[in-house]
Amino acid sequence: MNTPKASATYSPTLRQEALLLPRILLNRAVTALGARLGDPLCRMQRPGTDPYPIYRAMRERGPLYRSRLGYWATGSYAVCDEVLRDSRFGVRTTEGVVTFSDDLTRPALGLVRESMLKQDPPDHTRTRRVATPAFRRGDMVSRYGVTIETTARELLDRLAARAASSGRADLISDFATPLSVKVIALLLGLDAVDEATVGRLAHCGMVIGAALDGLGSRRELREFHAAVGELDTLFEGLFAARAAEPRDDLITTLLAARDTGGLSHDELLSSCRLLLVGGYETTASLIGNAVLCLLGNPEQWKQLTAAPAELAAGAVDETLRYEPSLQATLRTAHTDVDLAGHRIPTNSTVLLLLAAGNRDPEVFTDPDRYDITRTGGPDHLTFGSGIHYCLGAPLARLEAETALRLLAERFPALHLTGPPGPRPGVTVHGPATVPVALK
Repeated sequence: MNTPKASATYSPTLRQEALLLPRILLNRAVTALGARLGDPLCRMQRPGTDPYPIYRAMRERGPLYRSRLGYWATGSYAVCDEVLRDSRFGVRTTEGVVTFSDDLTRPALGLVRESMLKQDPPDHTRTRRVATPAFRRGDMVSRYGVTIETTARELLDRLAARAASSGRADLISDFATPLSVKVIALLLGLDAVDEATVGRLAHCGMVIGAALDGLGSRRELREFHAAVGELDTLFEGLFAARAAEPRDDLITTLLAARDTGGLSHDELLSSCRLLLVGGYETTASLIGNAVLCLLGNPEQWKQLTAAPAELAAGAVDETLRYEPSLQATLRTAHTDVDLAGHRIPTNSTVLLLLAAGNRDPEVFTDPDRYDITRTGGPDHLTFGSGIHYCLGAPLARLEAETALRLLAERFPALHLTGPPGPRPGVTVHGPATVPVALK
């Protein structure tokens, strides 16, 4: 498949470029001042910061506090779970504005504003109903399980060849990223996804994912628009191909819903953007986080290599709790709400620090210990709860379980050859590189 070039219409305007720098400087100044004044959320904005000590400090303040950044925040499991399930909170304001979106400095959320991720009922109910059948766990396993396993084995062959020739390899660029991109391409029905195409899709996803933390320069603004143009050109071509020749795949299903009034074209395009950007980077980071947790706790890796088929699911679930790739989500009050002893006014935003809730000592025994045999506790919060529970959770689990099982079976002597490379930004939490040797 030849990757389409970015359309010329996907370029920032001169006005956008002129306004960007003052806005960036203002945001940085506010964050720096808040950090000096001890605001935990402002301290978290520094890339590379270990968030977990900050989460502990936040919990010591109480279950809910007002940040100097202008919104409420909680690291309490109980409060996070309550808000996620409460219909008085949504992902938009009462005027329909997507929470925390900014077309200038935070344009990434605008790309998916018409997807179920950023819709409230009744639109959310309608769009989710269209996609739900394709994401059931049983259907995922029967439809994609064999192909995911075959793809993972082929990539591990390549990983082994790379390690044999150089003595080492990178688990992210040589395995986790191409696996995640290929799986999403499979779901979307893309044909002949070669290494060059994987690289382009991964690059576009990385650029757009990084923009979730806000743009930091005019160069990043231009790269963002180019990446969006490249993906949208790809999707529009795919829509035209499926309209001419329907298949038994997700895109054909979504197109049929559009053509019968179940989805608008903007909702169709937003949904495809969400699948690629949201589906690839978080899962690649999940695999990277899992391997780092396992190798950082050698007794856990030893247990997994002794029984990979039995313990891979537990390793994935514990990683989702202990070191999730997506650490937080936002909700906005649609009416005045009394929450954890505070009055939350209408249209106020609450930042739900899901990763902090996953280590809440009031809920989890020994929460800072990584244990792939952990049982008996409540579900982690990583995939959310309530009506916005992550629809892609079964696919992410299947992919990560397959990856860890095959890694443990084939490379029981896997070990790090250096520190992992930090990933820029704080929204998606995971390593940029994981240098490893296989024996």
